[in-house]
Amino acid sequence: MMKSILAFLTGFSTLIRLCYSGDADNLYDLCPTDLTTHKTIFFNGFPCKPPSDVNASDFKSSLLSRAGDTDNFYRSSVTIATAAEFPGLNTLGLSAARMDIEVDGVVMPHVHPRASEMIFVWRGIVTVGFVDSDSRVFQKRLKQGEVFVFPKGLLHFCFNAGFEDAAVFSVLNSQNPGLASISGAMFGINNKDGLMIMEKLKALSGMDLNGVNSVELFGEK
Repeated sequence: MMKSILAFLTGFSTLIRLCYSGDADNLYDLCPTDLTTHKTIFFNGFPCKPPSDVNASDFKSSLLSRAGDTDNFYRSSVTIATAAEFPGLNTLGLSAARMDIEVDGVVMPHVHPRASEMIFVWRGIVTVGFVDSDSRVFQKRLKQGEVFVFPKGLLHFCFNAGFEDAAVFSVLNSQNPGLASISGAMFGINNKDGLMIMEKLKALSGMDLNGVNSVELFGEK
């Protein structure tokens, strides 16, 4: 009986660790993505380049050095560098992103299902926030040089609260964090629901919200 209990506890403990673990640990010193391999077998990650083909260029990316195209309804752009675009990130459990936001622009509420995200304001003033599973809102106004963290899997947003274009960089703790946007999934582009959400977010731009659940950001009361 005791052995059965111990076996159950051991198995349960292992299951919990698997559920809460992030990306798998690297089994090699280096494993840049092999972008030349035709992927006929789907597995969790990317194949490694042969060690003899690895070079310093695999660990450098200029993808985030240029501002994104903000000529759209939301006046913003998000550029993400994952292991698919930046080979040196493969197996390291990291990705990076850049947000460019015009005056009155907004990065619509979205979720990264596989990663937490830490943002750094490089230029401008932004208001950022996230909503937890109890519908509590946590929101802060950030200026140049300040950082903020979005916990894994929670709905979050960012919008320009200043009088100049803003640029924000971020690091995520997954090489493939995923992205699910409520604007694309529920509203589409250029419709009244998307505009309503933008206006609600902007109306709260001067407020710090610390777990307030009475503020309804999305949808009708």
